[in-house]
Amino acid sequence: MYKHFDPIADKCGEIVEYIMSSPDLPDDDGVLFKIRLSVEEVVENVVRYAYENGAGYLEARVEKSADNMLNIQLKDEGKPFDPLAKPDPDITLSAEEREIGGLGIFLCKQMMDNVTYRFENNCNILTLQKQL
Repeated sequence: MYKHFDPIADKCGEIVEYIMSSPDLPDDDGVLFKIRLSVEEVVENVVRYAYENGAGYLEARVEKSADNMLNIQLKDEGKPFDPLAKPDPDITLSAEEREIGGLGIFLCKQMMDNVTYRFENNCNILTLQKQL
């Protein structure tokens, strides 16, 4: 499954619903919750921060591999940004003591089996993987 969204301003919900409509997603509410939460976090970040005023595109691709791995790839030409470069937040600290930001991507990394980022041909490419 593949779709190109352009522009992405105000399309966070539409993009998430497109990804979650994939016939490759499992019929397991617990796994679906983890996938949805991860996808919502990543898509929201792209929509809010990649482009000024959301005036840019996002490509969403969802595929299941032969080894039963769900691959969700999000690609944009926004500002180069590696969400995995920031250290994980110290969750032993109270919310007031923690640095702002980073909790969403931390949760994403906890809920998915693999999260990778690369910058290639002027594009941010984030891939989320979940073993089905």
